Amino acid sequence: MMIFLEILGTIAFSISGAIEAMKKKMDLLGVLVLGLVTAIGGGVLRDVIIGEFPIGAFRNPRNAIIALITALVAFLLGAQFSKKNTSTHNQLWNQILQLSDAVGLGAFTVLGIQSVQERTEYHSLALLLFVGVITGVGGGLLRDIFAGNVPYIFRKHVYATASIAGAVCFLCLQQVVSTRLASLISLLLVVILRLLAAKFQWNLPRVTLHED
Repeated sequence: MMIFLEILGTIAFSISGAIEAMKKKMDLLGVLVLGLVTAIGGGVLRDVIIGEFPIGAFRNPRNAIIALITALVAFLLGAQFSKKNTSTHNQLWNQILQLSDAVGLGAFTVLGIQSVQERTEYHSLALLLFVGVITGVGGGLLRDIFAGNVPYIFRKHVYATASIAGAVCFLCLQQVVSTRLASLISLLLVVILRLLAAKFQWNLPRVTLHED
């Protein structure tokens, strides 16, 4: 299940990073770098927090290779679609970006918690929730920073809130059902929350201060 979630999250986040890079009109290298950073960023932050060195992405390059191949495929598909630059195709890319980002967020949130449970002796609720959420949002956070955007975690459609909900759901369900079923339900919960939030423009309250 952990390998499945890791590969699923890697592919999903690589797609979202590649699409964001193409929207910013980056070249092939930019698409590959942003796809890679988005895919492995959460795992790197997770390993730093739990003190696992060398970082997993460097010990086993499988996920990095998957991320690069996925970003390359996305770039090639984007090159074909760009020849038909219509509002329909642009809307399709945005929908793919939202879906892939939601899947990556859910997969890595659950994976972060499982990594703490598997690799450390400290299973406090605070640590499990913190690492789960950081692993989930870390890739998207780095993607937005590299792309020059205000990170989704601070502004967009209950992004971190969906990750927190998925983490809490997973920890609760683990007590009553198998880890595999808990993982799948929590992943679906995050994806559904993100997609509903994007569709209905759900956001946390905010205050806008105007500069003189």
